[in-house]
Amino acid sequence: MATLSLILGIIGNVISILMFAAPLKTFKQVVKKKSTENFKGLPYITTLLSTSLWTFYGIIKPGGLLVATVNGAGAVIHIVYVAIFLAYAPKSVRVSSIKLVAALDVAFFGAVVAVTMAAFRPAIRLTVVGLICTGLTIGMYAAPLSAMRIVIRTKSVKYMPFLLSFFQFLNGGIWAAYAVLVADYFIGVPNGVGFLLGSVQLILYMIYRKKPGSEEQLQDDGSAHLYGGAIQMHGEEMIVKNRSLSKGNSLPKPSVVREYSDTLVKARSLSPFELENFGINDIERGLE
Repeated sequence: MATLSLILGIIGNVISILMFAAPLKTFKQVVKKKSTENFKGLPYITTLLSTSLWTFYGIIKPGGLLVATVNGAGAVIHIVYVAIFLAYAPKSVRVSSIKLVAALDVAFFGAVVAVTMAAFRPAIRLTVVGLICTGLTIGMYAAPLSAMRIVIRTKSVKYMPFLLSFFQFLNGGIWAAYAVLVADYFIGVPNGVGFLLGSVQLILYMIYRKKPGSEEQLQDDGSAHLYGGAIQMHGEEMIVKNRSLSKGNSLPKPSVVREYSDTLVKARSLSPFELENFGINDIERGLE
């Protein structure tokens, strides 16, 4: 049993590292463009907190080396992600994100470590930290629910990449099996939830993978981020047959474009401030 749990733990480490590395392509683009554009920093900030707490859990748990090492690596990777995000985010976003990092990744994490080490016996300390880690992990595994809702609504898997769902399925399954072997419910419960949600995502993928997407406009502030790895969606890409594509400012509603031209315009999404100041004159200039 010990050998099998070790093998599963090593496999789980490899899969988890692959999931942690999923946003690398995104951050290469951020560095290349020197802008975070519509990307949100919250998923990376909260994942840094989660991996930090799981590292602490692995350190205080007897035989928790595999849990500590993989989450320690994840914490280091997410420190890099957060640093890059803060370096290239707009000033207002940077300030609010720094406050969030200070509150969650420094103050909250530090308080959990200090209080549990000072106020609780080892067994109770492990239980308290385990419950906190379990709650955070279930929340992170539940993040793709919004993508699943979009898939069902649009009948398209465009915004639910197969590999992310597949790795969530594998990661949850492997760590749930590992938890059963080592009798650790704090690892088993959240990863069991992740395994079930990953299974549902794969089923949806098989159902909708060959169906065309709906032309209904997606709402979600122009972007949505899901992290078990990460998904970023920017605006809505509309494909219309027999219409030429040109580059310009994106418009608030597709219907406005059709009133002025048969040309579909595809480009960056506007910020809320830009949308408030977007008028008919801007539309006419964009179409010229």
